[in-house]
Amino acid sequence: MYWFVAKVVYQIICGNGSHTPQFDEQLRLISAISKKEAWEKAREIGMQEQYAFKNQQQELVQWKFINVPEVYTLDQLTDGMELYSRIEEPGDPNSYIAWLQMKSAQLQGQQYIEVNV
Repeated sequence: MYWFVAKVVYQIICGNGSHTPQFDEQLRLISAISKKEAWEKAREIGMQEQYAFKNQQQELVQWKFINVPEVYTLDQLTDGMELYSRIEEPGDPNSYIAWLQMKSAQLQGQQYIEVNV
């Protein structure tokens, strides 16, 4: 098994979504045998950790999983630990999501080589 860092991206939607678009970019530690498996595992984590709650104004607040646009090889750390989280407020959220989806598709389509340590 090897260690990877994967960027997991969520869109934060409050109420009907008529607010400034926000995205939460999280770096997660993933233990896997290959970069491809790390990407797949990060996607599973992203889907499992989507959630929603009601705020004080009783509006629904959602963390909606977008995708995993980046995966990097690392040395040993703790599996699944969140390393970094950043809220992004892009001017054009549709372009931002398209860019994330494109980066994720590039990872999915690559020929992955096992890491030899």
